[in-house]
Amino acid sequence: MTTDKHYQISVTIETAFIPDQSDEAENRYVFSYTITMVNTGSVPAQLISRHWLITDAANQVQEVRGLGVVGVQPLLRPGEQFEYTSGCILPTPTGTMHGSYQMVGEDGSQFETPIPKFTLSMPRVLH
Repeated sequence: MTTDKHYQISVTIETAFIPDQSDEAENRYVFSYTITMVNTGSVPAQLISRHWLITDAANQVQEVRGLGVVGVQPLLRPGEQFEYTSGCILPTPTGTMHGSYQMVGEDGSQFETPIPKFTLSMPRVLH
């Protein structure tokens, strides 16, 4: 794995609570998250897989690994971006997610892109 600046992807996240799919009485809290990734390096790179750590308010951790994101393995040339929206169901009204994307540069170099920790929260639960 390389950490060279030629291989660099920036990641930003926006989240939303989805009340019409949630059910407080059943401890079902549904959230969406939209991720925008931009290749800020100088080498084209393809997202191969993802690794998530999802923690609910009871400190229960769920680990998720899989190929691609939303069924694709996007190739990002320098300056290009890719955006996708996915979802998460928690048994608590708040939680966090973080993880990483495993990438391969066009030159064959493998590198990891961290996904910064972000909060999932039902409105008016956190101050």
